[in-house]
Amino acid sequence: MKISFHGAARTVTGSKHLLHLNSGKQILLDCGMFQGMGKDTVTLNSNWGFDPRAVTYVIISHAHIDHIGLLPKLVKDGYKGKIYCTPPTAELAELLLLDSARIQEADIGYVNKQRAKNRQPPFKPLYDEADARNVFPLFESVDYGNYFKIDQETELVFTDGGHIIGSATVNLKIREQGKTVSIAFSGDVGRYEDMILRAPEKFPQADHVIMESTYGDKLHETPATANNRLLQQLIHTCLEKKGKLIMPAFSLGRTQEILYMFNRLELEKRLPPMKYYVDGMLSINITKVVKQFPDDFNDHVKELLRRDQDVFSFKGLEYIEAVEDSKKLNGLQEPCVIISASGMAEAGRVKHHIANNISNPKNTIMLTGYCDPNSLGGRLKQHARAVHIFGKNFDVQAEVDEINSLSAHGDYEDLINWLDCQDKSRLTNLFLVHGEYEVQQNFRERLLKKGVRSVTIPAQHETVEL
Repeated sequence: MKISFHGAARTVTGSKHLLHLNSGKQILLDCGMFQGMGKDTVTLNSNWGFDPRAVTYVIISHAHIDHIGLLPKLVKDGYKGKIYCTPPTAELAELLLLDSARIQEADIGYVNKQRAKNRQPPFKPLYDEADARNVFPLFESVDYGNYFKIDQETELVFTDGGHIIGSATVNLKIREQGKTVSIAFSGDVGRYEDMILRAPEKFPQADHVIMESTYGDKLHETPATANNRLLQQLIHTCLEKKGKLIMPAFSLGRTQEILYMFNRLELEKRLPPMKYYVDGMLSINITKVVKQFPDDFNDHVKELLRRDQDVFSFKGLEYIEAVEDSKKLNGLQEPCVIISASGMAEAGRVKHHIANNISNPKNTIMLTGYCDPNSLGGRLKQHARAVHIFGKNFDVQAEVDEINSLSAHGDYEDLINWLDCQDKSRLTNLFLVHGEYEVQQNFRERLLKKGVRSVTIPAQHETVEL
């Protein structure tokens, strides 16, 4: 058996890891899109490094676009098998893939207008809405803890990853030549003190582990610190400066966390009275799906639901659905909060809000999680004095702030805690994926000191014999 790494290898996005069985079967773990990789993004997303037609099964850890975003292209390029995931992941993936297709079509449309003026041939998107819909019949949902036999060689069980609703550690037992090999793929590991979700579950003993490492060299602040930081910035921007607080936030996970924090501030009678906008249909629809799976919430939130039937709502909250209503927010003069996707500010309505507000010192752009260094959010984190948006340069006059503690990714203590359920003497290989290379090197040293015998940091398209 071999494994090859075709995404999230010494980088954070594009998760794709391919198991090559001796029987000729191939199992693809995640099918993620590269995001925020600058001029290399299109090339990375266009070249698989393997033949989609040769893949036998696909197993998805969770519904973030950097883990599912190339499923429509995979099917378009010839994949015909099942796609296994948890029930929430299947529901969320449909929303996110349709949104991804629409964003691509809109972005390509804008680019092609410019190309037409220069008499250049048009570009095509990676996939369109019809391609996205072709994926949905292939989903097969498997509940947490349900040992599911995919075929005579392969058994699958999902354990809760604690990262977002429906996220899972993928646990496989593969029987080859009279031996059983156990493989665990972390997907993305959540936090053990997450403000909304259950902690990551212990998972069955594995021979080989594929493990994310996004925050392998960092410790997060506590959720209580994040609450106070958000309130301080809210008071500073909206009450003292009379400006707008723009919060780029991923539609899945981060938006719900921010709404929950505002809900708590209201319950504590600390929430300033003003307008709070969630701008975007995707965020609205995903919040509805999240509410359908309260069993994934931690005990504290379940207890709160007995007193407050909607922990994601509060006075002053307004959802913006129509594009025209979104545009009207740019003309508002009064202080307000705008929460909008995407989290790295690379696409979606938030990019327009930033363009319209970034040159006014009364306003604040508050980043709420990881941003690839090449993304717009990443450049703002690096305190760029000017940024390029929609073909124009903008001076950065607004304040730029961030809350790192809202990340749904575990820090290095969470990651080590996740791995502690394993007998390390029985662990043959540990592969670090989904992390910046320098971070991975530092985390590798921590793991070796903790008794892990072999830690490999695979490169893009590298193949390793198991």
